[in-house]
Amino acid sequence: MTARIEQIAHDIVRLQAELDREIERRRTALGWSLKAGLVHFEQGLVNEQLKLRLSVGRFLARSSLATIVTAPVIYSLILPILLLDLWATVYQSICFRAYRIPRVRRADHIHIDRGQLAYLNWVEALNCRYCSYANGVVAYVREIASRTEQYWCPIKHALKISDPHQRYYQFLEYGDAEGYRGRLEQLREALRTEAGQRPDAAPAAAE
Repeated sequence: MTARIEQIAHDIVRLQAELDREIERRRTALGWSLKAGLVHFEQGLVNEQLKLRLSVGRFLARSSLATIVTAPVIYSLILPILLLDLWATVYQSICFRAYRIPRVRRADHIHIDRGQLAYLNWVEALNCRYCSYANGVVAYVREIASRTEQYWCPIKHALKISDPHQRYYQFLEYGDAEGYRGRLEQLREALRTEAGQRPDAAPAAAE
């Protein structure tokens, strides 16, 4: 990795930390905070949220016919998503042990908390739970896939790809044969060390 690419990668991490701080300030302004992983609202805020809740009848009346007709198609994805979740968990439980790669914790990627917001009716809450689960599974599987890629093929593509995972920036340049042969094991060991120092490296029993 060139010095310039390394600098850009560090800038991305720095900007992510800055974004996290800004999000935290926004949380405070909206009157809620996280304590021990649980959401706490300021006193009286829940009652104010309840005033903005739409009844299911009014919610459905405002929904377009296309929204109602396509809802079963959207929810039909739950079956492949469940299968993907299960199979990815089995995959890393078997293969990551063999490669000595710390496993990814599901709990770090799948958070189903938005359905508890007081201003959502039960249909909106169900939609939020479904989206939280589906997108959480995708993020969970992406992290498993990125660790697998770093272990087996840490090479950048010749063509630009959209929104690569963070580990991709450390990969070897396309066509760098000497680098691949010389640094493959180094990148594998870095993966074991880097992932082993992160909270998502806890044993599966903690998931």
